[in-house]
Amino acid sequence: MKKFKEIEPTAIKDNPIHLIGKEWMLVTAGSGDQFNTMTASWGGLGELWFKPVSFIFIRPQRYTIEFLEKYDSFTLSFFSERYRPQFNICGSHSGRDINKVEECGFTPVAAKNDSVYFEQARLVLECRKLYFHDLDPSGFIDDSLLKHYPKEDYHRMYVGEINRVLIEE
Repeated sequence: MKKFKEIEPTAIKDNPIHLIGKEWMLVTAGSGDQFNTMTASWGGLGELWFKPVSFIFIRPQRYTIEFLEKYDSFTLSFFSERYRPQFNICGSHSGRDINKVEECGFTPVAAKNDSVYFEQARLVLECRKLYFHDLDPSGFIDDSLLKHYPKEDYHRMYVGEINRVLIEE
C-alpha cells in the first residue's frame, strides 16, 4: 500500500486554482461500502470562520449529493495527470449505473473522518461539512453566468473544514 504523510493545510504547495480547475479532483462522500465519487473542477480552498476550508459545488441531480447530504464528511482526492481517463469516467458516468471505483481500478481507503479516499491519489483533503447553500439565480450579478444553467439546475455549495491533509511520500 502506498504511504502518505500528514501535513498541515497551510503546507499545501499546489496552486488551488490550477489544482482544482485544471487537474480536477474526486469528491467522495459516504462510508465503507456505501459511498460515491465524482469528478469536479469547480471549488476552492481558503480560510473561513478562522478554519482552513474547502468549498465544492455539486448539481442536484448528481448521485454524490445523496451521500453529501447523508454523511458529515467528504474527501477531495487529487491525482497525477496519468489518471485523466479515470477522471473522465467519474465525471461522465453515474454511480447509480456503474461501479466507478471498479471501472477505474481505484483502491478505496478508509479515511479518519469516516469517509473514503483512494490509494492512487497524490493529495487528499479530509473535510467535515460546516455549511451548505443552494445557488440562487437572483444572486447572479453577472447574468452571463446563467448560461451554465440552461436546465436551472443550480449547484449546491458545501463548505468543509479541512481536518487532515495527506500527501504521497
